[in-house]
Amino acid sequence: MTLSEPMPFARPLTRADMSHESAPPIFGPEVRVLAACFAGMLFLVASLVFWVAGVDPVQSAFGKLVAIAGDATLAGLITLVLWRIRAWPLGWKALTACLLSLAASPVSALIDWSISTWCMWPQLAPIVPAYVAQVVIFSTSELFGWSCLYLALQYSAELRDRERRLAALREEALSAQMRALHYQINPHFLFNTLNSIAGLVEEGANGPAREMALRLAGFLRRTISLDPMTDMALQEEIDLQRAYLGIEEARFSDRMTLSVEIDPAVRTVRVPALILQPLVENAVKHGIARTPGPATLQIGAGWAADGRLRLFVENSVPVEGADPADGLGIGLANVRNRLEARFGSAAECRILVSEPGRNRVELLLPVSA
Repeated sequence: MTLSEPMPFARPLTRADMSHESAPPIFGPEVRVLAACFAGMLFLVASLVFWVAGVDPVQSAFGKLVAIAGDATLAGLITLVLWRIRAWPLGWKALTACLLSLAASPVSALIDWSISTWCMWPQLAPIVPAYVAQVVIFSTSELFGWSCLYLALQYSAELRDRERRLAALREEALSAQMRALHYQINPHFLFNTLNSIAGLVEEGANGPAREMALRLAGFLRRTISLDPMTDMALQEEIDLQRAYLGIEEARFSDRMTLSVEIDPAVRTVRVPALILQPLVENAVKHGIARTPGPATLQIGAGWAADGRLRLFVENSVPVEGADPADGLGIGLANVRNRLEARFGSAAECRILVSEPGRNRVELLLPVSA
């Protein structure tokens, strides 16, 4: 079975397993408050202009309110469009806002003419080109001004969301490193490793004992010095897991068989550091260690059909037909939380039964250009 082929018995994680933030509301509290302040300011400015022009601000208040309500409706429609294209670059959104404001300004002029006609009924208000042009220019400025305020508010919300995601990513990355360090100093892990080294020395196998000690020292040194906030090449991640498994192989002698299948095209793709470690640890603890007789562990990577990077850890399990998620709760939750903090809903984590007696955990990660 190749990396690009679909896996049988796939069970994607549920929404509770891989939750993601929904899109922000179109007219949230901040937008409503800003809109109310903007409309109030327009009313005050219009009243001042009317007063300077010799028109009673009180008598013209109702007409101004109707005109502002009409412009508010147009501004609401523009806001809806800007919300729908919120993922666009800021420059394109600003250009769209300018064009929409210019297109909506004649409608605002029509509303202004309708108010004048209503005040002069049954006569129709005269259409004065110079006045219409002034209304169009004013309405364009008004609507574009609102659009700029909304885009600024939208951009501020995006910055806050990115800061929250970065903080979550930092926390998850640091937590992942702490979990790795905890495992390294776990008494059982060190005891098993040192006991294996001692056994090799007693057998007179000084060369293998020395190699095992160097593997342990190298694994501890590389992981402790690793910066959890930086990505690493996939090949480096695989090498780190090889170092870890090289230590664990001493516990199982010739009972564990390791297989690594990496597409050469993805070796340099950068992935979150230690993203595979919890999966490999679980594969050893809940699969290899509990399987009587020979057991296999396979690590693979390649391109998925949708262009994402596919990583997987597959291992033997002791009981055929067992729940594929058995024994993977904590490790899978750790990986899932890191993916959610880093990639949101663009990443995917799945538990699979590749064949009877073999479980697989598969990660699908987006790859930035």
